[in-house]
Amino acid sequence: MPNPKRKHAKSRKLTRRSHLALTGVNLSACPRCHQRKLPHRVCGNCGYYKGEPVVKL
Repeated sequence: MPNPKRKHAKSRKLTRRSHLALTGVNLSACPRCHQRKLPHRVCGNCGYYKGEPVVKL
């Protein structure tokens, strides 16, 4: 297994990891009850999806 001949600098390591930051979750408002929910998912508060009841709560 090949090993590095010299130590990599901190800036080189941090540059490589610059795109690994976590991003926030994109939430949208439910058009029926205005609670925050994931897009393209059934609302956990009212149980509606695209204006139709899907889950009985």
